[in-house]
Amino acid sequence: MADNTNSANQTQKKQFYKKKHREQMKHQVITFAMMIAFTMLAFGLVMAEVDAMFTVPIILVLAAVQVLFQLYYFMHMAEEGHEWPAAMIYSGVFAAVLTILALTIIVWW
Repeated sequence: MADNTNSANQTQKKQFYKKKHREQMKHQVITFAMMIAFTMLAFGLVMAEVDAMFTVPIILVLAAVQVLFQLYYFMHMAEEGHEWPAAMIYSGVFAAVLTILALTIIVWW
């Protein structure tokens, strides 16, 4: 009786992990396709010689979105147990933004 229960538990566990991995793979494929589309859009804007005042902000936004996709889907930062590395990355981004802001203010003031 215990062997049947253990075997059923293992089967359920395998099915759960298989479903979880399938969902993760689906998210990664969709994210990869979106990143390729964003890259093609950026190249298209540059090749079409759209005004730089429009192109540069759009490319920067697309780049920021791609960085977030990379962190959350390809580096698995959205999963449990990655809170500390995520906090360190956010701290580094915050310090970089402050540094760039400070240098910009010093140079342009």
